[in-house]
Amino acid sequence: MNVLHYEPWVLMNRLQRDLAHALKHPAAPTVDHGVDSSWIPAVDIEEEDTQFVLQADLPGLQVKDIEITLEKGVLTLRGQRGSSVQGEKTGFRHTERATGAFHRRFNLPDTANASGISARFSNGVLQVTIPKQAELTPQRITIEAA
Repeated sequence: MNVLHYEPWVLMNRLQRDLAHALKHPAAPTVDHGVDSSWIPAVDIEEEDTQFVLQADLPGLQVKDIEITLEKGVLTLRGQRGSSVQGEKTGFRHTERATGAFHRRFNLPDTANASGISARFSNGVLQVTIPKQAELTPQRITIEAA
């Protein structure tokens, strides 16, 4: 017999949290969870003075299991986590860790510098650093008399 823990309001709570965040911080990257995900990793996005820092919890994965792409201002995280259960076993089993593919997309704001994005993976946490573009300061142009 398998015991399955079911929480029907998880996605609704996540949607409410993402909407509240988007309304408070409209300049921050917006989030799209994707429809082909078996599970959705937790992600924190923090805006600093010179960069955005995205941290995704990806326990049990290795660097080879994760793919990061950037296309037309959309940062995409993809990956796959396999099952730790080997074959069919009899007896009690309780599983809460999700397995399968995940897919997250983030629309980057215009202030993001796409050419300077870097990523680091350590202890099950993926950190993506997205630098901001240097702001252009207005210049005064002198007029020569003819």
